[in-house]
Amino acid sequence: MTTSHKRRIAVACQGGGSHTAFTAGALAAILKRHGDGFDIVALSGTSGGAICAFLTWYGLLHGGEQDAENRLIGFWNDNAANDVWDSLVNDVMVWAARWRHAMPFPEISPYDLPTVGQDKLRTLLKRHANFAEIGAHIADDSPGLIVGAVDVLSGDFKSFHGTQVTMEAILASAAIPTLFRAVHVNGSVYWDGLFSQNPPIRDLTDFRPDEIWVIQINPQRRRYEPKSVEDISDRRNELSGNLSLEQEVYFIEKINELVEQQLLKTDKYKHISMERIVMETDLEYFSKIDRSPRLVKSLIDHGAEQANRFLDRRFNT
Repeated sequence: MTTSHKRRIAVACQGGGSHTAFTAGALAAILKRHGDGFDIVALSGTSGGAICAFLTWYGLLHGGEQDAENRLIGFWNDNAANDVWDSLVNDVMVWAARWRHAMPFPEISPYDLPTVGQDKLRTLLKRHANFAEIGAHIADDSPGLIVGAVDVLSGDFKSFHGTQVTMEAILASAAIPTLFRAVHVNGSVYWDGLFSQNPPIRDLTDFRPDEIWVIQINPQRRRYEPKSVEDISDRRNELSGNLSLEQEVYFIEKINELVEQQLLKTDKYKHISMERIVMETDLEYFSKIDRSPRLVKSLIDHGAEQANRFLDRRFNT
């Protein structure tokens, strides 16, 4: 593909627990080639995808592409279960998730447990971003940011934009209800954005991109019919994770159709190409809570590989 001008690109990052390390690798590869035929005008994300989108956005505002890449990879390296105690806890949680269908486990509310997980996430975010200084780095030509969550009480989707993306907004987007307590933001109560827009896409049209690149964690297709209890549960979770994504993509495709039929004003609406960078590693659902360094590194490497293949197809042919 050859271009006479740089393409305006928005990047939407799907959430998926530890699998979102794939997104970090993909974004790191994109950042290495940022400006080479394209510019990032906006990012969006949900759950782990929200963390990746935020760190990329913050790094671009704060110090540029290398800064953003360092924060992304640094976060995921720090999030991995590196020390002995954390590794033991990680192994127990993965073991319990693996055998959840074969052995009875008591259901425990996160409100009956210490907030260790959320506290650790808060500490990691503070280590890699200074939320208090965000506003000072935003200029008129800065890329946009959208983070998705869902209001537990009203059921409304919530998109946090730009300076609305506080520490609490990120924690809200990542608040998996079976693991973390709901997060209170400005009088509302929020859960993980996986229940709403995974990831937010339609609001990216406000930044008038030429293309939207979706970094997709959950596989769209499977080759074999799931028959075991574990396989059925895994596939159900994959389809649930992709449901809101496909609804968001359909919105863009419908707008494109109306634009092509000249039924919408072209001064407000434009055709936007939809592209996907897809994780192709076949992993079981329980591995979404696995923070082993080996898995995190392999997913980062896979994300970089998939993104580079995608970029080669888009800009070198």
